[in-house]
Amino acid sequence: MKGVQRETDIEYRSDADSAGVNDPQTGGRRHFGGAVPGNAQACAGGPYADLKKARSLKWFSQLQEQMIPDRFRQFEKFLASAGVDPNSQVDELAWGLVAEGLSAKTEGTGSKDVPTGEEIVGVALGTYNPNSTEAFFKQQKLPTFKARGYTLYAFGTGSGSNDLFFFFIDSNTAAFGHRAILEKMIEVHFGSEEGLLRNDKLFPLINEANGSGVVWAVLNPAYTRLAMQQLAPEVGQFPEAAKLVARMQNMIINVDASSGIDGKFQAVCGSTEDANTLGQLLQAGFLYKRYQAQKDNPDLAQLLDQARVTPAGDRVMLRMSLSDDQMTSLIRKNTFALKM
Repeated sequence: MKGVQRETDIEYRSDADSAGVNDPQTGGRRHFGGAVPGNAQACAGGPYADLKKARSLKWFSQLQEQMIPDRFRQFEKFLASAGVDPNSQVDELAWGLVAEGLSAKTEGTGSKDVPTGEEIVGVALGTYNPNSTEAFFKQQKLPTFKARGYTLYAFGTGSGSNDLFFFFIDSNTAAFGHRAILEKMIEVHFGSEEGLLRNDKLFPLINEANGSGVVWAVLNPAYTRLAMQQLAPEVGQFPEAAKLVARMQNMIINVDASSGIDGKFQAVCGSTEDANTLGQLLQAGFLYKRYQAQKDNPDLAQLLDQARVTPAGDRVMLRMSLSDDQMTSLIRKNTFALKM
């Protein structure tokens, strides 16, 4: 991926609050969370997907229907209408979410609330021809607005509350999302808004997750609670689970794939004691789920049997591995339909 060269561009470096140039201070790894405004703390520094690598996996086309945001698929169709082929021209994707249905008090630890909706901002890295694409959109007389010299194009009428916009940062970078967040994203570059990479709590976790895996993500407390509901609903059956989950700080997700898939999920708990207890509850919950799945979903039962839960300090680490055949079977059963 080529970097942004001009000082006036929205660069993606940790020291410029942006999202995709190799950063020598972090071993050449990319930072995708910096361009995301500081209030988009739902999924900091990701989720990130290496689409170029993922497309080489035979099961990815089915998996992306379950994991890639619907808003990105809208963006793909929008680009395709202008002659851009997302399957060959978009290589990497990162997105952040601004949760709805939460207050400043309930989005953090100590709450049981989870997001009821969200707005999105995303960055798609690849190879584009901004001049020809923008010329096409001008011919279509799409609704537009200007922000700091950038032209943002509307997917729809441009006036609806759920309408999405996009703009080219340069020939390698396109951004999409809701207008208000895109405007803040631009302001991050000009120093008028704080980016996620200035967040002292999240930056070390972003730095830890960044650069490892086809997919990686760092979740804030509210989305950590939501992920626990989706990934391990059986844990919620235990009376003490609610308080443990409410005290959880973050979740780090790393997924790598070649001939199969290796997943690592790290839950950052409120204390070492919480981590030890959560580890025990996860093991008990997986045992119960495995028993339930033996008849109707033997591949899931085998996955749960192979899963390894290991408390370490204030974290609980869950590791699991799948073959390509197992992955294909589980996708058919909609196992990975996570909303993130």
